[in-house]
Amino acid sequence: MTKRRRRTKKVILPEKNTGQQNKKGKKVAIILCSVIAFFLVLYLGIVWFFRTHFYLGTMINENDFGLKSVAQVEEFMKDHVAEYELTLRETDGKTEVIRGADISLSYVESDELKKLLDAQNPFLWPKALWERERIETKVGVQYDEALLTEVIASLQCLVEEGRIESVSAQPKFEETQFVVEPEVIGTQVEETILREKIEVSINGFVEELDLVAEECYKKPVYVSDSPEVVQLTADLNQALGAEVTYQVAPQTEIVDSALISKWLIVDSEMQIQLDTDLVKEYVEGLASKYNTVGKTRTFTTAYGKTVEVQGGDYGWRLDKDAETKALIENIKSKEPVTREPMFHSRGGDHGIDNDYGNTYVEVDLTNQRMAFIKDGAVALESEIVTGLPRRSPTPQGSFDLTYKTRNAVLRAPLRADGTREYETPVAFWMPFNGGIGFHDATWQSSFGGTRYQTNGSHGCINMPYSKHRHCTT
Repeated sequence: MTKRRRRTKKVILPEKNTGQQNKKGKKVAIILCSVIAFFLVLYLGIVWFFRTHFYLGTMINENDFGLKSVAQVEEFMKDHVAEYELTLRETDGKTEVIRGADISLSYVESDELKKLLDAQNPFLWPKALWERERIETKVGVQYDEALLTEVIASLQCLVEEGRIESVSAQPKFEETQFVVEPEVIGTQVEETILREKIEVSINGFVEELDLVAEECYKKPVYVSDSPEVVQLTADLNQALGAEVTYQVAPQTEIVDSALISKWLIVDSEMQIQLDTDLVKEYVEGLASKYNTVGKTRTFTTAYGKTVEVQGGDYGWRLDKDAETKALIENIKSKEPVTREPMFHSRGGDHGIDNDYGNTYVEVDLTNQRMAFIKDGAVALESEIVTGLPRRSPTPQGSFDLTYKTRNAVLRAPLRADGTREYETPVAFWMPFNGGIGFHDATWQSSFGGTRYQTNGSHGCINMPYSKHRHCTT
């Protein structure tokens, strides 16, 4: 019987090196502790330094006293007080200088700087690496106040002559609406504020005073964001809501926001008023443009002759008082309106060439003829008899036909004794100038020619009965 050999698995264990590992760990710990100790000592050393020195970058009254002790700052003050100058910078680039020597400036030691340093926490010195201290304070200086008053009184910046006044922010119309126009700071200096800022600068040993930055100029009453200005602008824009479109065919006139904006005025209490005088002025302009009453008209007769006609009451006449009142009401309603202007009397149309249109009656006093033009064509012609030249000539001009009627009685004015010169019945009556008009005249034996010179009317235009009948239908 053969014996089997038992196989044995070997396990190899490395030798322990604990001594070497401990040495490395201790070395790292020692280095780390040394670094920490170094930075701690460095930090505490800097802390100790800043117990008696100002932080890096510390600005006191615009002077850099970083890393300086109180004694060093005081030494600087003593060295520079004799040559100290305060430069005043104005808005227009001009400068003026107040010299320490002119006001008997001297340095007086005080504990103010020591208080500033004591208020500094030396343990927080790292913040000075990204945050600079800026301190405004009074330092130990003194001066002759009477001399300072004299120096300030002699400053050119306080001379009022030629200075520009500040202008308040106010609404300004641009294109379609009101916007706030920013205020303008003028060049007039507020003396009380200037003196205060000068004294603060001298006491702080500051070398420059910017009159703009320190707000030494007289301020306007209102600035851009003043609630009064903002509200007023909104109210003015609301007042622009109206738009009046005048239909004066074939032309159009528009009273829009741009025009209304010129008529709005603001009183001292920020209340909006409509300048009615300007509205009246605008209506006067409409009247001048569209009124034709009394206008000399160049007229081409039905027979091709060109004449000028003067006088008469015919044509367009704007009722200026009524139109002004209506326009004011339209604006106050703040709504769009389209309408015709309010005319006291009217013409045929608003054409450029004429205002009587293409239907009218023309009377030729020289040739004693009349023609009725209807829609641009002669519809009726007739010989006539007009007023007796030496007694009652027929007036020239353009007139509006008042009305037409049948079977009227024409009466002369009453005499002193209560009688009349005439009372004449007529079948057709068309007045156009008070008691003067067209009518039939059956008593006339003929018409035209020179009959009017001997048998003329009292001013009316006499026509044959048959012609008049056609004219009135």
